[in-house]
Amino acid sequence: MQTDKLTFRTENLDGTTVVHIAGELDLEVASQMRATMEPLMELGDRKLVLNLRDLKYIDSTGIGILIGILKARHAKQAPFAVEEVPATIRKLFDMTGITPFLTAAESYSNGSPK
Repeated sequence: MQTDKLTFRTENLDGTTVVHIAGELDLEVASQMRATMEPLMELGDRKLVLNLRDLKYIDSTGIGILIGILKARHAKQAPFAVEEVPATIRKLFDMTGITPFLTAAESYSNGSPK
């Protein structure tokens, strides 16, 4: 799916769904992000990975969406990871206090906790 501000590319690899997110994740595109992620969050038998390498900006709405994904995957006991987080966005994650939760999610990137 693509908007003017945000692009999603999904690839399926050996039991893992990787969603590459590029652009700006904010209130304006929140509904597209939710629509894209909702069916993927339900796939409890697959590992879900968000690749943020090309994410340029995220606001509090976008962070809220990430937390929602994290909670949904945790409730299903389904693996979830966030990878290739740009330094500027990681700094924002640090400031908002969600880094420990996303770091915990990353520990599932091999299918089991580290």
